[in-house]
Formats: sequence, structure tokens, C-alpha cells
Amino acid sequence: MDEEYDVIILGTGLKECILSGLLSVDGLKVLHMDRNDYYGGESTSLNLIQLWKKFRGDDKPPPHLGSSKDYNIDMNPKFIMANGMLVRVLIHTDVTKYLYFKAVDGSFVFNKAKVHKVPSNDMEALKSPLMGIFEKRRARKFFIYVQDYNESDPKTHEGLDLTRVTTKDMIAKFGLDDNTVDFIGHALALHRDDRYLSELALDTVKRMKLYAESLARFQGGSPYIYPLYGLGELPQAFARLSAVYGGTYMLNKPECKVEFDAEGKVIGVTSEGETAKCKKVVCDPSYLPGKVRKVGKVARAITIMSHPIPSTNDSQSVQVILPQKQLGRKSDIYEPVNEPTLDNCFVSTSYDATTHFESTVVDVLNMYTLITGKVLDLSVNLSAASAAEE
Repeated sequence: MDEEYDVIILGTGLKECILSGLLSVDGLKVLHMDRNDYYGGESTSLNLIQLWKKFRGDDKPPPHLGSSKDYNIDMNPKFIMANGMLVRVLIHTDVTKYLYFKAVDGSFVFNKAKVHKVPSNDMEALKSPLMGIFEKRRARKFFIYVQDYNESDPKTHEGLDLTRVTTKDMIAKFGLDDNTVDFIGHALALHRDDRYLSELALDTVKRMKLYAESLARFQGGSPYIYPLYGLGELPQAFARLSAVYGGTYMLNKPECKVEFDAEGKVIGVTSEGETAKCKKVVCDPSYLPGKVRKVGKVARAITIMSHPIPSTNDSQSVQVILPQKQLGRKSDIYEPVNEPTLDNCFVSTSYDATTHFESTVVDVLNMYTLITGKVLDLSVNLSAASAAEE
């Protein structure tokens, strides 16, 4: 391990593996280590035996649950927006050749102690039991407005400058009631809390349009797709990309200690008595706890069910959004506090409570720009570009 690398990456979570792949493609010499003996970190998928070992110690899973290998249980459950940024990264890197996906059957929202399908367009709004007859008409007008909205065409703005007015002001124009606003904000625009109401309306409209575009992309019952063998497949696929371009992987490396010089700049990583030198370190928050701060917590639960969720049309794979108002609560998340230009340590943020990967990819792209000084052009397909060069 006594070599010098451009970048050493600690942790094999999805963010770290995407960066490992991108930096290796850029021609950087990358060493990627993890204290665990498996890929994925916080975003891994476990079989039944691994799950029981993680949460129940030496207990064994009950026999009636069947074969352990039939399970891929996500530790950080999320879906992929079918027209979202992660899909663009997958296509850009050609990592799709390592993965198989399926469409998720449905998207639902919990409202007034019942589960309802999320209306995603003006016609579904007219049929939805979430609203009364007059509210349906108002909601339909709002859906049509969002559907037709074009940022560069003032004729579609209906007198609203969404770069200046808040979401609350935009919604007031259409007279929508609080319940409708609740499912639009949390089940369509997929905001985590109600702060969006006082923020600029353009972001909410873009989020709603992404939902509709994703729904239309594969014409399924939801805007989401999902890796056939669990989310743990994603970091492994990007790790393969890194390896193809010369990245070196070492799992089961305990006590990875980041080393600094007298000026506080990173100079390497020590593990098991050996030190690998490097110019930069990329890691998840657990590897540099002194350079992060806790900003919140996410509550997650794993439930093994023997039947589909009631009121979801017997769907085998669904998302059910539980807006914070319906639970009577507000929504350990860590974010970096160091200055990477001073110490050359690039720490990812923890995975948030969103049900998709949009914020995950935003963090990755920001880190990529900080590390390389370049903006990643997702309009370029890497495999097509390399084929053209040959």
C-alpha cells in the first residue's frame, strides 16, 4: 500500500463510489478503501442473515421467512426518479450495462388515516378522492398551469414571476386548500418539510414537472424505477467502473486514519501499519467525525410483510408518502464543516430523508466540481465518446 495516489476514497457508499468512478475516468489514480467487508456503506442492501446480525446480534431469522438469499433489504431505502439526475449519471457513465431495473408499481399518499393514489395530472385530479368537487376543479387548473409552464415563455406564466414569488403566493392564486397543498408539496414536489412554502415557487414547479416527466418516461404506475437486486447494486456498479479505469479497491481495512502535515493539509491514510500517500481524501462523515456536525436525525423502520399494503391496488412495489402534518411531527444527519481548499478533505453529507436520489447526486456533482475544478457535463455519454475517439 506504500504508493502515492491522486485521491484516496474512504467508504463505499453510493456517493463515494460515484466519485470514485468519475475520478478514475478522468485519469486520476484512485485508491478506495472501506472498513467493512462489503460494498455500500450506509446505502448497502443486506440479506436476511446479515440483517439479523446487524440488528439482533447472534439471533437467527425465523425459518418461516424463507431463504436468506431471497432478500435484498436496503439500509437507506429510496427510489430512482425515472427522469432524474441519477439516471442521467448512470447513462453518462454507461454503468447501466451492469444493472437491471424494474418500474415501481405505484405512488401513494397517506391522508386523513387513509392511503390514496397520488394524482399526477389534471385528469387524475378530477377522479381523486383526496378532494371535493370544487377543489378538484381548482387543482386541475393548477396542474394544467404547471404542465404548460415554460420558463422561457412569458405567455405561460399567467402574470406570475416564479423567480420572485413564493410557493405560498403561487398557490394562493389558485385558491387551493391546505390538504391539497399538503399532498402537492410532499407527494408530488417531494419536499421534506414546509419550508418550501416561503421559498421561490420555481423550484416547486420544476419538481412537479420532474415527477410528471418521470411518470411518462416508462409509462408505469409511478415515476420511479428500482434496481432488481436492491440499491446495494448501485455502489457496486460504480466501483466496477472505477476498477475498469484503474481504480484500486481494498475492503475490510480497519482504522483508516487520515494523516495531515504541519499545515493541516492531508498527506495520506494509514491502515494496519501501512500508509498510502495522497493529494486529496474523499470520505463519508464517519471517517472524519471532527470535520462534521450533526444537523438532524432520520427515523427509519424495516417491516417484513406477508401481503401488499392495503388500498394500493395489490401493488408489489410502492411508495407511500407520509406528510409531516399527517404524523403530527417535523422532520443523525451530518454535514461537513471543514474548508476543503485548506485541508484537501472532501466529506460527503449524510443521506437525507428524501425518497429519491436527487439530493444525493447534487452533493456528488458539487464535490466533483470542488475536487476537479470542472463541471460534469451529463449530456455526454462516456461510452459513445470513447468509441468515437477509437
